[in-house]
Amino acid sequence: MIKEKYLLWCNKATEDKDLVEELRAMHENEEQISEAFYKDLEFGTGGLRGVIGAGTNRMNIYTVGKATQGLAEYVLSQSKEPKVAIAYDSRIKSDVFAKRAASILAANGIKVYIYSELMPTPMLSFAVRELKCDAGIVITASHNPAKYNGYKAYGPDGCQLCLEAAEYVLSIMNKVDIFDEVKNTDFDKAINDGKIEYISDKVIEAYLSKVEEQRVSEELDLSELKVIYTPLHGSGNKPVRAILSKMGIDNVTVVPEQELPDGNFPTAPYPNPEIRQAFERALKLADEIKPDLLLATDPDCDRVGIAAPVDGDYRLFTGNEVGALLLHYILTRRTEKNTLPKDAVAVKTIVTTELTRKIAEDFGITLIDVLTGFKFIGEQIAILEEKGEENRYIFGFEESYGYLAGSYVRDKDAVVASMLICEMAAYYKSIGKTLYEALHDIYNKYGCYICSQISFTCEGQSGMQRISDIMKDLRYTDRKDISGMTVAKISDYETSFISDVATGEKKKITLPKSNVIGFEFTDGSSIIVRPSGTEPKIKMYLSAVGKDDKSAGEKLKELEAAGTKLLGF
Repeated sequence: MIKEKYLLWCNKATEDKDLVEELRAMHENEEQISEAFYKDLEFGTGGLRGVIGAGTNRMNIYTVGKATQGLAEYVLSQSKEPKVAIAYDSRIKSDVFAKRAASILAANGIKVYIYSELMPTPMLSFAVRELKCDAGIVITASHNPAKYNGYKAYGPDGCQLCLEAAEYVLSIMNKVDIFDEVKNTDFDKAINDGKIEYISDKVIEAYLSKVEEQRVSEELDLSELKVIYTPLHGSGNKPVRAILSKMGIDNVTVVPEQELPDGNFPTAPYPNPEIRQAFERALKLADEIKPDLLLATDPDCDRVGIAAPVDGDYRLFTGNEVGALLLHYILTRRTEKNTLPKDAVAVKTIVTTELTRKIAEDFGITLIDVLTGFKFIGEQIAILEEKGEENRYIFGFEESYGYLAGSYVRDKDAVVASMLICEMAAYYKSIGKTLYEALHDIYNKYGCYICSQISFTCEGQSGMQRISDIMKDLRYTDRKDISGMTVAKISDYETSFISDVATGEKKKITLPKSNVIGFEFTDGSSIIVRPSGTEPKIKMYLSAVGKDDKSAGEKLKELEAAGTKLLGF
């Protein structure tokens, strides 16, 4: 069966010369053929993501085409005059895949709006809503290494595609012949015929205006703030610099080697602002510039990481730390200025720090927990919007460096996050505090929460099986302690119950089912485990609670060792 698929591709996959050469080169490599063809690239609520190359389990014009044909038929079932918006980032073949998707949609009689150059993922979410589209597509693999690309699909609400829509698309994909039943037309001809239209600068300006509206200290003078910024060869370069300029931050130094788009990511092989390696060029430049703040956005500019001065060096802040700082800053300033809405709402994912719950309780606002994935935060905004109460939403974030203030988009947005982080840094500077000191003020008041996340890569068929086996072991093995630490509660989001280990009592979880298991210990620390939805990884989220940095840090090391042993790595 695998060999037959390979031979079929050798015969029919002739449009892309890179694929032709790759297929020819793998002729006698059975393992390579198997990895490329043993399954179809999976389409889910996160769309597609995989290694670029030849095969049904790879990102190429044919797998993108099959997904787009499925999306086209879904959109046609929902609207008489369907419209779809498309964006793409700097990754290898992103523009090629975006144009292929546009051509297929146009061939299906669907009006297409496409950005004329690479743009951040949140700007796709904005365009869907601004242009009243029925769906959206962004070609990106977020912060993955250069060999990856991906295809995210969005609904008319600007959120990533819901489960029902994704299942509809998948059902069509399962029926469509990848070579003979995907409609297509010439991109340039479709542009000339008006079937495909470039998104205007007015939409870009409207987006930037909405971002600017989210400022909470408009009166603050930001001219003295000194910033180093790196877009990590991605799409954030223009919009982030544009919004910082609008704020009056003119002292911005862009890391020159990482300024321009480059899908090979030559200076950041893993372009992820969560890790120190992505900051190496910025940190080297910081020795000369001595900035107040360093910013790094990932290639599709939906995540942002920061570093700030601490004791003569620069410290990277985690996503949980930045999220807690931003929530506390927004609540503090809006309370002081009397702009905090009645019954204000903040949203976080289940793997995000519980420190935010203490902050929310202190300010008397509602904190909503959702499953991992920013689309679930977007869904909470949509629920409020349906009731005409979207102004109640003030902030949402996830531990993986994704943040959103305002309801103008329905995905994490590194442009607005960069703006607010800069404003926050300038505010604390104006009252004689660093971000690090502000963070410790929060710890002193609410308790010290130190969190980390460890990912274990499990590639290929054997890797998928290993992840499945680990989750089964966690789910079906009784555990009252882990490495000597007493387990108080076990949360199983697939069976939808929280179990009290001491009493055996069970409480219903009201969230949708998800393959996630959490262990909470008697001191409030926790380990949460889930398979990645977009990468061949199993992820472990650790939260250590202590009286201070030292005790929480020691607890975190204990959790890391216990969790790694628990998962068998």
